[in-house]
Amino acid sequence: MKTFTTQIRVRYGETDQMGYVYYGNYAQYFEVARVELMRDLDMSYKSMEDQGYILPVMEFSIKFFAPAFYDDLLTIKTSIAEVPTSLIIFNYETFNSKGELLNKAQTKLVFASKETGKPTRSPKLLRDRIEAIIEG
Repeated sequence: MKTFTTQIRVRYGETDQMGYVYYGNYAQYFEVARVELMRDLDMSYKSMEDQGYILPVMEFSIKFFAPAFYDDLLTIKTSIAEVPTSLIIFNYETFNSKGELLNKAQTKLVFASKETGKPTRSPKLLRDRIEAIIEG
């Protein structure tokens, strides 16, 4: 499994009237986390777009256990447990600075042709890198 850790500090404007991080902001936090994981694999979104791929989100799910608050330093652990085919699945765990698990989430993204918008197989280089990590 490939795991990458990202930290994000909660900004005031990301909280709601209760002082909690507004639930919709987690989608953006997870986007930052998965982009950094891909960059760590030396396969940035930008490089994939330059190769003719786009990665729209087709599914997003999250389960909350506790809230995050303004100025919390969140640690997001992002993992890929399977070699991507035409789909890539990212799993997330968000922790506060006390190490408490705040939520677990998952996104499924589909590889699509930038030109046609139709699903396509993931880049071979990405498959090879993830396979080497998972198997080795």
